[in-house]
Amino acid sequence: MIGLEVLYVIGGAFFAAISVLSARDASNPKRWKNTAFWGLFAASFLFGSHLPDLANGLIVIAMVLVAGVGGLGRREPRTTTPQERAESAARLGNRLFLPALAIPLTALAGTFAFKRPELGGLVDPKQATLVALILGVFVALATALPMLRTPPSAPLQEGRRLLDTVGWAAVLPQMLAALGAVFAAAGVGAAIGQIASDWLPDGSRLAAVAAYTFGMAIFTMVMGNAFAAFPVMAAGIGLPLIVQRFGGDPAIMGAIGMLSGFCGTLMTPMAANFNIVPAALLELSDRNGVIRAQVPTALLLLLANTALMYVLVFRF
Repeated sequence: MIGLEVLYVIGGAFFAAISVLSARDASNPKRWKNTAFWGLFAASFLFGSHLPDLANGLIVIAMVLVAGVGGLGRREPRTTTPQERAESAARLGNRLFLPALAIPLTALAGTFAFKRPELGGLVDPKQATLVALILGVFVALATALPMLRTPPSAPLQEGRRLLDTVGWAAVLPQMLAALGAVFAAAGVGAAIGQIASDWLPDGSRLAAVAAYTFGMAIFTMVMGNAFAAFPVMAAGIGLPLIVQRFGGDPAIMGAIGMLSGFCGTLMTPMAANFNIVPAALLELSDRNGVIRAQVPTALLLLLANTALMYVLVFRF
């Protein structure tokens, strides 16, 4: 049965290839740091499920040390020239979108197909969407390579170029998601709930709603991920105060709470995949330029979410 273990092997093989290509790039003065960083990341995918927790933790610490001491290096791998890309774009026109569209279309079709009874046992039903997504990547590669007339090594070289541009921030979302689970297991939500109960005005629904929505935004700014902040704030304020004490609707509490967390996503460099990665890919001189442009909108949305939750969650 195809499940997470197979996907981990595919991901690990990709990052291992990036590590090998980095080692072979003599033009990069930090090539051995890049090699070590992506090699360690590959090891976590390939062997993480079979290693004890301590070993996985040591791999993460080693990655932090490699990236933290001097940072990673960047060099432009040899793929195609700007002139060749312009000529290819003019020749293909809108057909360039076919590989990109192949990924979501395959993921959508595969999600439904892999859950059919006649395909039972082929794919883990819980991982059908992820398996279909990875399958979509291979379909896109099979479409793009002959269409673009590029060598087989081009996807790996372009992947290395992208990862070198983004740097260590490429793995930040995964680590921050794990941090949210650690916070929840450590009882941070219960501690926040106790503080809120002690300090919020007794019987004030508005204070509870504001503490929850603004807390979601602030914790998302700290963790970089609203999904990581949600279990902490829901356990601390959302469920015990808004739902249980004041009788609020849990579905509305959860939905608008996540929207409030997304406001925090717009205002933090910790949300690397939203704010740092675009700045790096666009080669902006101000790496926080994306955040500066988003802050006014985020604050207005946060206030609107607070007012909307106060109106809807109690069915006024």
